[in-house]
Amino acid sequence: MFYRFGHSIICLLFLATLSACTVVGPDYRVPDEAVVKQEKAAAEFASAKEPVYIQDDLPKNWWHLYDQETINELVNKALAANTDLRIASANLARARAILEEAQTMSDPIFDVSASPAYGRGATKHGARREGDHWFYDTGAGMSYQLDLFGKIARAVEAATADVEATRAAYDLMRITVIADTTRAYLDVCSSGHRIGVAIHSVDLQDKFVNTTERLSNGGRATPLDVSRARAQLEQLRAAVPPLVAQQRTAMFQLAVLTGELPGALTEKVGQCRAIPQLTQQIPVGDGAALLSRRPDIRQAERALAAATARIGVATADLYPSISLGLSLGSTGTFTDFGSSNFFRWGIGPLISWTLPATGPARARIAQAEAATAAALADFDGTVLGALKEVETALTNYARELDRNAALRDARDQSALASQQAHRLYDYGRTDFLTTLDADRTLAEYESRLAESEAQLARNQVNLFLALGSGWDPEATKEKPKSETGADGVTDAGTFPGEPE
Repeated sequence: MFYRFGHSIICLLFLATLSACTVVGPDYRVPDEAVVKQEKAAAEFASAKEPVYIQDDLPKNWWHLYDQETINELVNKALAANTDLRIASANLARARAILEEAQTMSDPIFDVSASPAYGRGATKHGARREGDHWFYDTGAGMSYQLDLFGKIARAVEAATADVEATRAAYDLMRITVIADTTRAYLDVCSSGHRIGVAIHSVDLQDKFVNTTERLSNGGRATPLDVSRARAQLEQLRAAVPPLVAQQRTAMFQLAVLTGELPGALTEKVGQCRAIPQLTQQIPVGDGAALLSRRPDIRQAERALAAATARIGVATADLYPSISLGLSLGSTGTFTDFGSSNFFRWGIGPLISWTLPATGPARARIAQAEAATAAALADFDGTVLGALKEVETALTNYARELDRNAALRDARDQSALASQQAHRLYDYGRTDFLTTLDADRTLAEYESRLAESEAQLARNQVNLFLALGSGWDPEATKEKPKSETGADGVTDAGTFPGEPE
């Protein structure tokens, strides 16, 4: 008996060794035809040759370039309390739990049972016992799924890639929250600046109205001139309420981004009237850094890896499923408990194989292959979209700087023309309409310049977001259960599918 038992153990160990030898389905690597492999994708950006840009690496905390403590505080608060980030964090925790579930598929399963009963029907040595008795049935078992064809290994591989994709989705939400928070604060300040410009124009026009009324009383102007001056004054006043609404809307958004009720930050940030300025040129890096830094690119690449692994999961269904089992037990009356005649044990494999109905399995393989092709197309599209967004943001910011410089020159010339018109009007050397038109032009270019400065601030944030700046590899780093990590999840900002 011991010889047969030992022989069975040896056979089972041999089968268990075989379970690690074959893994069906394709091994993942970034396809050679992927857009990310093209040399031009990693080159310097075509639109980054403007003097306003430098080729240095992006700082991790790019919002520190504004040197504004308020921005730093608001960003830190948003990272701690933003509801979208909380959702992304919960999704990451769920993905990690799914990975742990997949990893347990290769663990042995143990079960123990015990069932006492009172009645009649037990036997001993083939003879039925007379009368009613207490009976027992106890047992213990162990089963182990042999992963002969790598179905479990591929499932763990897919779940690991899913965790990495979900982590990249968290990173994407993180940099988006940072950008939205910074942009909302800049919008508050920009609106405050534009309100100040509009109020200044109103004050100047109000003084002009008073001057016109005084001249009208002295006979040097007409009531029509007064009416025209007052009309322009009210037109300038009408520009203020929409700007106040924009500022309050930005404050409401900023409050929600930081986990506060709308209106909670009104007193704290509502007094900002100057647009924060960058303290240096904008570092943009190159395409290679962008491809490894942008979270949406990493998310798409990891989704491709997961889809590829699921081809192996589907392919394994073409082959038999084998489990090893070991059971021990005893059944009899309580008076016979412990007797060897009532002891039982068994060991052996359980084979499950559906033949010849392989059609459903092959259909699932075709589905997995199609999903992989779609994932590759999405990966390529994400890379192309990221490069386009960066080039567009670089161009928009540089051209807005040109527009801003031209508007500043136009504003300066309009201010000079307004001063000259007022001086000539005071001495009766020019008419009222010329002076009124000069003031109207100055107010218009003041407003356009303020709007351009607000747009520059928004374009700066859009550029940092397009560059993927703000990604912190430590923010969602897996806490390893050992020095090498428990689940093999990659933390670096490179593609795990790339060969070393």
